[in-house]
Amino acid sequence: MTAIRVLLVDDDPLVRAGLSLMMGGADDIEIVGEAADGGEVEALVDRTRPDVVLMDIRMPAVDGLTATESLRRREDAPQVVVLTTFHADEQVLRALRAGAAGFVLKDTPPAEIVAAVRRVAVGDPVLSPTVTRQLMAHAAGTAADTRRTRARARVADLNDREREVAVAVGRGLANADIATELYMSVATVKTHVSRILAKLGLNNRVQIALLAHDAGLLEEPGDR
Repeated sequence: MTAIRVLLVDDDPLVRAGLSLMMGGADDIEIVGEAADGGEVEALVDRTRPDVVLMDIRMPAVDGLTATESLRRREDAPQVVVLTTFHADEQVLRALRAGAAGFVLKDTPPAEIVAAVRRVAVGDPVLSPTVTRQLMAHAAGTAADTRRTRARARVADLNDREREVAVAVGRGLANADIATELYMSVATVKTHVSRILAKLGLNNRVQIALLAHDAGLLEEPGDR
């Protein structure tokens, strides 16, 4: 089995040491490098070719948001998991919109951080619908109204079946659950997800979920 290559980015050497220790014991994970600032990330990615980057949000020079945006513009972009001390934070939300595959709190139990790395390595997001709603509520207001208008214009490009799949992704369902609920094969679900990503210019399921939230597709009828 090929090991998952992980790059650690955090300005606190103790945090990096702790993460390295907790993941170093996993047979399927290899720590290929460490960085103390977002400005070091691109060069390290070029050199180490990680599958997953664990990225701190707050760093003194180049923050994790800027580094994430830069990484996700690459054709060979690794998956990014944001490290944070907050559940609801505007910077976390911006990182997710930029293409991060999810986030974990720094005080998350070691086994859960390892599980998160494994999940994003195979393309699954690390973000529950409850946390998504919390983040969206944190960013509510006039800006949210503007996002809703724009999001609804974007999802208008989807056909009815694609919209159903987008809503299911936004609800946090796995492909197998979507297939059961919508009476289609898992392969067909994957095809629809790929088409949604291509049509809307998105790069992962987290962004589909956020767009579905922005457009109001996940609200109960009485909430609209």
